[in-house]
Amino acid sequence: MTAGGQACAYASAAAGRRAMVADWSSALARARAHAPFLARALQRRPELVALMERGEGEEALGLAKAVQQGDVATALRRERLSLALVLAIGDLAGAFPLAKVMRELSAFADRALHEAIGAAIAGRVEGAPNTGMIGLALGKHGAGELNYSSDIDPILLYDPTQLPRRERDEPGEAAQRYAREIVRLLSEVTHEGYVFRVDLRLRPASEVSPLALSLNAATAHYESSALAWERAAFIRARACAGNIAAGEAFLDHIRPFVWRRSLDFGAIDEIRRLTRRIREQQSGPSEPAPGYNLKLGRGGIREIEFFAQTHQLIHGGRDPSLRHRGTRATLDALAATGRIAPDDARVLGESYDALRVIEHRLQMVEDHQTHTLPAGDALDNVARLHGMADGGALLAHLHEVTAPVGARFDALLAEDGKTVATVPVGSKDPGVSREANERVASWTDGRFSALRSQAALAAFDTIRPALLASVAASDEPDRTLARWETMLARLPSAINLFRLLEARPGLFDLVADCLTLAPPLADELARKPDLLDALIDRSSVDLAADVDDLAGAMRQRERGDDYEKRLDRIRIVTGEARFALGVRLIEGVQDPLEIAAALSRVAEGALQVALEEAQAEFALRHGVIQGSELIVVGLGRLGGGLLTHASDLDIIYLFTGSHDAESDGDRPLGATLYYNRLAQRVTAALSVPTAQGALYEVDTRLRPQGNQGPLAVSIEGFARYQREDAWTWEHMALQRARVLVASEAARRDVEAVVASILTQERDPEKLKADVLEMRGEMARHKAPKGPLDAKLLRGGLVDIEFLVHFLQLRHRIALTPNLRDAIAELVTAGHLRSELREARDLMTRLLVGTRLLAPDLDRPNDAAAAILARQCMCKDYAGLLARLEASRRDVAAAWLDVFDEGLEIG
Repeated sequence: MTAGGQACAYASAAAGRRAMVADWSSALARARAHAPFLARALQRRPELVALMERGEGEEALGLAKAVQQGDVATALRRERLSLALVLAIGDLAGAFPLAKVMRELSAFADRALHEAIGAAIAGRVEGAPNTGMIGLALGKHGAGELNYSSDIDPILLYDPTQLPRRERDEPGEAAQRYAREIVRLLSEVTHEGYVFRVDLRLRPASEVSPLALSLNAATAHYESSALAWERAAFIRARACAGNIAAGEAFLDHIRPFVWRRSLDFGAIDEIRRLTRRIREQQSGPSEPAPGYNLKLGRGGIREIEFFAQTHQLIHGGRDPSLRHRGTRATLDALAATGRIAPDDARVLGESYDALRVIEHRLQMVEDHQTHTLPAGDALDNVARLHGMADGGALLAHLHEVTAPVGARFDALLAEDGKTVATVPVGSKDPGVSREANERVASWTDGRFSALRSQAALAAFDTIRPALLASVAASDEPDRTLARWETMLARLPSAINLFRLLEARPGLFDLVADCLTLAPPLADELARKPDLLDALIDRSSVDLAADVDDLAGAMRQRERGDDYEKRLDRIRIVTGEARFALGVRLIEGVQDPLEIAAALSRVAEGALQVALEEAQAEFALRHGVIQGSELIVVGLGRLGGGLLTHASDLDIIYLFTGSHDAESDGDRPLGATLYYNRLAQRVTAALSVPTAQGALYEVDTRLRPQGNQGPLAVSIEGFARYQREDAWTWEHMALQRARVLVASEAARRDVEAVVASILTQERDPEKLKADVLEMRGEMARHKAPKGPLDAKLLRGGLVDIEFLVHFLQLRHRIALTPNLRDAIAELVTAGHLRSELREARDLMTRLLVGTRLLAPDLDRPNDAAAAILARQCMCKDYAGLLARLEASRRDVAAAWLDVFDEGLEIG
């Protein structure tokens, strides 16, 4: 058998042994023969040996963790030795999986640090509580993945207002004294051994800063001057000792430093450079051999961790589901969200476990913090401790483990290292006019605040050649440059935008299209350039496929989020989805009808979550009304399920239950007042600007009695109004009513009311007169705004809607808020010309497209006009105008059929 085959056979056999039964006898024998540290520990802890010889591993583990005799320092050392012994033998026996071993080691580190903090304080102030001092666990400790002979890398913080101290001690002085004592208690080597080597170099500015930092100093550092590697370190940070609640509050406070909403490619560059330095500084072999470093070598532990953390840094700010501390959990989450391939997660995860197991074997021999493979007999010794024949088998096994890791990490570096082609700064691109080149060069003259710092200028110099090339390729270079200037003028900082464009050169074309083709998108991008993140992180587009998924993304909250932050989350998800759908529209990726349906689903998700958040906040003071609920009904385009980028939300609020009911909170309200105030809160949650801006204009004028009536009415009151007082136009509007937020029972009740109103008998002549009078009044007061006004031009969408709603009310059929389906049913019934189906589709596509490409409803530039034509399935812009006129004439013919009255098409 070859060495590789032997390694595979061993791995398979080991897996089989662990799946069946633990072999404590073999483990004890291998420990005595190949691990001097374990052999000595076995002699010192016979009571543990007796339990393990009987296969009672959990009992041995419990005894190892039992309260030890002696002072804190002695007790912790004895527990550490006992725990190290039982975990090692249980590991070798196949009784304790790797995850359990790492978890137990990390939990002991938590206990040890907590006890050391308490002892340090009590040693100075007798009887003082363990408060005021905080231990943060970072690295493998924070992740719950400590290795067998690991250092710990805590950060020690203190709260000057809570720290116990002698009267003459200043808080800072006392904190440093405690920190020194904590380190001594844990790391000093005595005849009992040591607890942990303590490395405090992960604290801010460790070369000059004190051992313990005040909360204020630490907060100021992480909010202003922290480096990229510190962000990566805090991915796995948690409060583990001392005042844990205060530590968690601190981590919540600096969360925006660690998890940034925007894709920070400057930080990713730093991580990439750090990784390359690690590789370059490794003097040992690049593949498993004597001298190879399991942690830092190519394909080693660090590369798996950095692979996971790099993706977390890119995407974790936008997706909290990726914020795991553990390496394997992170890989699984990345695969579950589609950021990495499932096979990559599996291979890297299995390799990580295999490398950590061999790392533990190295450290068990003499309890040394080593990751380097020894040579000769020493390598054979490690292999045999592990249960292999010799060092050759171990190296073959490690080759198979590290090779796929190295290949995947190489690919990651290559992917993130992609950049634009570089040319000498300021050189003239042959495809760009001298005027354009000079105009771009003038942007660095100090007039733009986003281009004043040295870092911003350096980042801009890097992307300038690609920017010039993009300008040269655009249909209207001058317009493109003007839009760029407008965006730069509005940006407080442009470094991240430039780094993003450097890392993803393909975005230049998309930015150029947004800036030149779609003024609304250009304005949005100027206000929030991190919207470009949504084009890299495709989840914002994918989410638009499903209301529940969208609402789920909007509901994501984190510990410590207040009401405004929860509303911000709705705005972030909604804004990114709307922007991404706008880009898909101008890029011609999707039918405008599909875009309109997706925009409606985005709004529905926002409505659902806004109501939930407003209701929960409102209930804190006023409680709830048991057995009653607020209902949201969509009308107009929202009810029909087809919005544009400029649509308001036409809604009405209803509530169930009795007017006499009262809420059960500290400040109870009667039902009518309760639901009217709650409805105001929901409207505000959607329309009032927060730090992330506003979402939608909400129009509630279609409610009973319009602006003169209450904002929310009971279902019973709504039914009574519709039966007794509503005008014909209100019943026409009711044709597009769709319940958006309600329980199933409430939904059925509202739908029953709507159906009863729409199916009541009417006087055909009075209905016709009312409809014609309303359309004439509307035409007099709302003239079309331009030649592309598919809505208000005579023969346009408004006339189609009037035709359809008249026929629905007259014949009491086709009662669906979906206009397309209603037209189809009316055509089938012989009440409407079949040409109206195509006319409606053409005009709806044009309406959706013009809201971005021609917001003034006049002819846009040539490129936008061509896109509009393609969206409407026409050969060119002239063909679009011809089809629009033909469709309007089809509508006019249908109008004549139904109303015996002509339309002036013009």
